[in-house]
Formats: sequence, structure tokens, C-alpha cells
Amino acid sequence: MHGQEKSDSPVVAKKLANKSGRPEAEPAEQRGGAKGNTGWLHTRRTQSRINVSQKLDRVRQAARQRKTERFTALFHLLDIDLLETAFFWLKRKAAAGVDGVTWQDYEQNLERNLNDLHGRLHRQAYRALPSRRRYIPKPDGKMRPLGIAALEDKIVQRALAEVLNMVYEEDFLGFSYGFRPKRSQHNALDALATGITRTNVNWILDADISRFFDTISHSWLIKFLEHRIGDQRVIRLIRKWLKAGAMDDGVIELTEEGSPQGAVISPLLANIYLHYVFDLWANQWRKRHAEGNIVIVRYADDIVVGFDKARDAKRFKRVMQERLEQFELSVHPEKTRLIEFGRFAASNRAKRGLGKPETFNFLGFTHISGRARSGKFMLRRKTRRDRLRATLRAIKDELRHRWHHSIPEQGQWLRQVVQGYFNYHAVPTNSPTMHSFRAIVVDLWRRALRRRSQQDDTTWQKAQRLAKHWIPRARVLHPWPAVRFAANHPRQEPGA
Repeated sequence: MHGQEKSDSPVVAKKLANKSGRPEAEPAEQRGGAKGNTGWLHTRRTQSRINVSQKLDRVRQAARQRKTERFTALFHLLDIDLLETAFFWLKRKAAAGVDGVTWQDYEQNLERNLNDLHGRLHRQAYRALPSRRRYIPKPDGKMRPLGIAALEDKIVQRALAEVLNMVYEEDFLGFSYGFRPKRSQHNALDALATGITRTNVNWILDADISRFFDTISHSWLIKFLEHRIGDQRVIRLIRKWLKAGAMDDGVIELTEEGSPQGAVISPLLANIYLHYVFDLWANQWRKRHAEGNIVIVRYADDIVVGFDKARDAKRFKRVMQERLEQFELSVHPEKTRLIEFGRFAASNRAKRGLGKPETFNFLGFTHISGRARSGKFMLRRKTRRDRLRATLRAIKDELRHRWHHSIPEQGQWLRQVVQGYFNYHAVPTNSPTMHSFRAIVVDLWRRALRRRSQQDDTTWQKAQRLAKHWIPRARVLHPWPAVRFAANHPRQEPGA
């Protein structure tokens, strides 16, 4: 950078007027194994990953040292080594895009395919294909549109996301958790729970941005990117993906706004957009205008803000709506609420002749102002009722399709499903829901076994024996939020 980078991968930057925030880090697609690959490819991948890691580390160091500079030479980092590494990061069983090419198809002639893709990229002959639109059901019964990119688009997006992450992970703020390396949903839940229980929080703003991924302004997004990215080849590449459109029932629909959910690059672009629209602004508002304590946690477009004073909460809600509207976003009118919550909520509401404090949902859990046996305030979290019902419905439907599978096959499948559910939901204070979930699953299995034959003799006793053998027992798998948060952030304030 300005003569300081001496390798074959220079990172050129120049001064920028804007000032950034600070970092930390959560994952996109999981890295797959090398199963089925030949020995020479395994050796090459090991060497290329070392080279990729070294080059990207130089970008990260430059971004950390020069917070106000633009990177004008990043495109060359999209070399064959990084494209190959990105290919093996993709999910093997992911659905194919409009090109119909699967991961296994592309691997058949991987070296030739990657060389061809690399050549097209660097002579500006690469063309982004429209995403294939697919709809998946939401817990509320509505359908969520997903955009499935073509395989080569996934490879290039995954590679570029890795480069851009090196820059933006040094800029993103600590209360941003969604889709970032080394950050999970439980990290966000821990931060929120710790902020509520360890600091003065009496009001909660539960905010949801309406149709966020569908309404991202392309022009604003490009302006935000150009604060840090001065390489116009990278900007042109992102424009291609934004303008590629989507194919629905054979008809291509052009996109003038939004970024398709399901695209590999979309979560990072969404975080960049909200970093400038919300994060930097909210952090400054908290420092300059708040009279009391404020705790902020954002996971993608789900935002929860805790306030000490009602006046701060009402002002923040109003100005946040105004801020979002400046950048063509709006809060969901039904999902955005300001509620009284925390250690004094129950007593304060009782004095006014009101009922129990309202609850709010965040990342699959309903958060409740509760009391421990000692009478002290305790934040209780339990699985959202609608999500629980949706999961049980899905298990019931799948058991119907597996009626004629053997009991060991059904048991093995149920063990994986239930254990996976517990891995996420088995948090402290949620034990009753977990026990109820397991009991209902066992009953669904018993009913499915009885219905597949009039002669079936599956009694309650037999079902319990099967459950004891196949279905994991409900037990708490996660530590208390404040304990894990303190271990991960020993010197950081809960609201940071």
C-alpha cells in the first residue's frame, strides 16, 4: 500500500473522508471436506489455501491500519487459488441455478472450468446469470422468495465476499451479529440477555425493517461501497449481480432494487448497507443524544434496542424511522413495537393497574420479564410458539412420508432432527418447552407407527422404550448468557 506491499498482490488505497467504526466477527456457507478428490488436487488445495490466507491477511492488516482509505486494487485477488478455495467452500448438495449445473457437475473438469472462469473475469467477459426464484414457507404461513444463483456466480460471489470481509470486518461495529465470521445467533442472544440483565434496561424497542432485502437501494449501496472500495472492477462486478434479475416460471424479471435472499454475496451487502444506514448513526446517537443507558443488538434486519429512560426510547424510535426513510427503508408497522420491559416492568405496570409486561421475540425465542425463586428479576427465554408448532408440523408430515421405513431408519432420522433442535433451543429457562417438544415428537412417532398397520402393537410402553433408545433426552446444552458473553468479551461492556 503506497509502496509498502512488496508481493505479487499489492493492495492500493487512498485517503477517504468518512470515518468507520470498529469490528469483530459470523459465518456464511460452511466449509466442506475434500472427500472424493484426487491426491494431486488435495495437495494443490492445501498450498493454494495457504497462499489465499496470506494474501487476504495483508488486506485485513491494511484495513485495520488505515480506517479512512479506499482500496483501489482488490480485483486481482480473485485468482485461481481463491476461486478454487471458494468452490470447495460451497455446499455440495445445494440446488442448481438457472444453468442447471450442480457442484458435482462442475467438479468433473474443475481445473479447466476454473481457468476458463478466471479468464472471463479478468478480461471483463464474465456475465452474471439471473437467479432462479424459489419460494419457501414462513412460520406465519406466507412465502419467502429465495434467489438461487448459478454455480459460477456462487463461486465468484463467495470469493469476492471473502476479500470484502477482510476490509469490512475491521469496520463493522460490535453490536452487529448477522452473517459475520465467528459470530452466531447465540452470540447475539447472549449480548442482548447480558445487556438486559446487567445494565439498566426498562424499555425495549423491537424493530423489524419491512421487506429489507427486497427494498435495498442499488444506488445507495454502491455509494456506501465506494466509501471503502475504489476498485471499479469490483464495483462493476457487484452491479452485474444486482441487475441480473430473477427467473420465475421461465420469465426473467429485471431488478431495480433489492438483493436476492439466498445469494452468497447478499448477507455481506446487507450488512454494509445497514452499517452506514443504521449502525454508525445509532452508535453516534447513543453517544450524543441519549440521557440514559442504551443497549443495541442487530442481527441482519432484526434490531432490538434496550433503553433505561422512556424519553430516549420514544425519541430514538421516531428518529430511527426518519433515518431509514432517508435511505428508502421503512420499519414494519406490526412487527415494530416499543414495550415496557425489565426488572421494574411488572411492579410499574401493576401500580398503573396494567397486566403483565409484554414479551418480544428475537432469533426464535420469546423473551419474558420473569422472576427467579428468590424474587429477583430473571430474563426468561422460551422457544417461540409459532416456530415450535411449525417444526412439529414438519416432523409429522415427514413421518407420514417415512411410514414404511424400518423403525431403526425412522429412529435414526428422528434422533438427528431432535438433537439438531436441542442444539439451538436448549438454553437455560427453556427446559419445560424442550421436554414438551420431546414428548410430542414421541407421541407423533407412536401414532405414525400405529397408523401404518391395523395389526401394529405400538403401545405407550413400547413407544417409551423406543424413545429411550432413539430420541435424545431434553437437557440444557447452553451456558447462561452472561457467562458465555463474559468469556468471549472479557473487557467489553454488554451494550457495546
